[in-house]
Amino acid sequence: MAIIDFKATKCRHCYKCVRYCEVKAIMVKDGRAEIMPDNCILCGRCLQICPQSAKTLVSDLSIVKHMIAAGERVILSIAPSYMGLLKYHTIGQVRAALLQLGFEDVRETAEGAALVTVEYTKLLEEGTMENIITTCCPSASDLIEKYYPQLVPYLAPVVSPMIAHGMMIKQQLGTDVKVVFLGPCIAKKKEAQDVRHSGYIDAVLNFNDINRWLTEEDIAIEDCEDQPFKRMDPKVNRLYPVTNGVVNSVLATEKKVDSYRKFYVHGETNCIDLCESMVRGEISGCFIEMNMCSGGCIKGPTVSDRSISRFKVKLDMEETIEREPVAEEETAPVLEAVSLRKVFMDRSPKDPVPTEEEIQHILAMTGKNKPEDELNCGACGYPTCREKAIAVYQKKAELNMCIPFMYEKSQSFANLVMETSPNVVLIVDENMKIMEYSAVGEKYFGKTRAEALQMYLYEFIDPVDFQWVFDTHQNIHGKKVTYPEFKLDTLQNIVYIERENVVLATFIDITKEEEQARLDYEKKLDTIDLAQKVIHKQMMVAQEIAGLLGETTAETKTTLTTLCKTLLEDGSENGGK
Repeated sequence: MAIIDFKATKCRHCYKCVRYCEVKAIMVKDGRAEIMPDNCILCGRCLQICPQSAKTLVSDLSIVKHMIAAGERVILSIAPSYMGLLKYHTIGQVRAALLQLGFEDVRETAEGAALVTVEYTKLLEEGTMENIITTCCPSASDLIEKYYPQLVPYLAPVVSPMIAHGMMIKQQLGTDVKVVFLGPCIAKKKEAQDVRHSGYIDAVLNFNDINRWLTEEDIAIEDCEDQPFKRMDPKVNRLYPVTNGVVNSVLATEKKVDSYRKFYVHGETNCIDLCESMVRGEISGCFIEMNMCSGGCIKGPTVSDRSISRFKVKLDMEETIEREPVAEEETAPVLEAVSLRKVFMDRSPKDPVPTEEEIQHILAMTGKNKPEDELNCGACGYPTCREKAIAVYQKKAELNMCIPFMYEKSQSFANLVMETSPNVVLIVDENMKIMEYSAVGEKYFGKTRAEALQMYLYEFIDPVDFQWVFDTHQNIHGKKVTYPEFKLDTLQNIVYIERENVVLATFIDITKEEEQARLDYEKKLDTIDLAQKVIHKQMMVAQEIAGLLGETTAETKTTLTTLCKTLLEDGSENGGK
């Protein structure tokens, strides 16, 4: 099931998410980013920094509403970060407001944290682990399982407070009850689906979801009555979402002093630095509270209100929350009924590894033939050109993500066009100042490129068509323009480029074609004139022939008529005798 929704139409050649993703769990394909689920640790950083909001969190809100509408028994487990993220006068008002949404009960996830704290103290008392890394943050656990599997033995074999609370609720109320977790974390959604402990959390909401739902129902938390939480008072375990909260909970709960040094680390970069240090064997005998979010859960990836100060929240929570442990008689029965044990494992991605020759070949494809060609500018999202080449081999990145290379390539192509094109290329601004002028222009207009770039268009040709294109933003295609003073005939295309507010023109030299066309036309005229003369002569001959034929015919007619008359006269005379 998808956790982060990706809108491909909004993502184009940005690479910001790649730059900010500490584990490079983002693949770029056709210029667009795609999250690789097997590599992703769901820290949520890409959600926070995406300038186009191309990545959004898939919400379970409709699922939860459907559960309640269907008459299901639904219990809400609310993370202790609510104390710094919701506005209220008493915590009982928070419970009252959420009950109005239809939940059977609202309970604090810190109840589960109390159980986890007890398990941590047991590990500290046993003292058998070289180092103990807390497992409350699923992103931190994912970081180790996927990218530092050699540190898996240091992960405390204990489920997170969310899972522990789900186990606790279903043990107390029955497996048919639905448990919904409410918190600021997106990694909890994936953790809830983990086959190692699936079925204990049925849906995950964040505070944006719940605030939207309360607004839809016209419920204001500060106006609600005070309905205190009825179950276990988590006490010090409410400190889990702030830095050093887990350590403080453990210190308040453990019965005897242990030998481990305790410290906390938060933020992706710091967590990775610590893991690197541990891999080198520099850390030993430590209990480490690890959280991927800078400032702890209180600044989780779904916390959209940037006015919330993690420093103020930390100070307020540490001031108001009592440093008292939960009584053993409250936690012991639950721990006897459920097992909070979790087995961690090596889940590292099995990406293909290129040979040195293959890496060098990919580097050469982007013009990096020598070490000094490798700028390592990070514009593509990878810290070094070499790492980017490896990503290309693994099909996580594309060659054209190298911005300096593509810029140089585009510049070289542009220069190649301007230098070798047989056509005149002109670019002018709205004042008719020449911004670009191809080298071939000197052949036709007698101006070198250097001279032309200091001139205005009207200084050597009529700019009327250019001005018309500027004024109307309509393009001119295939217009014949003659420059008698330059003995030049051209076919012109003049277009407006809105983004740069300039006009681009190409002049195709058709002087020879036009001259040939004129010669062909003159030949046609000569042929027509010759034909007319022949026709006239033929008419004259025809008329002469006709005249001669007419005279001969008349003479013949006269002669034959005379002959006939003579014959008739001779016949009359003979008949009379």
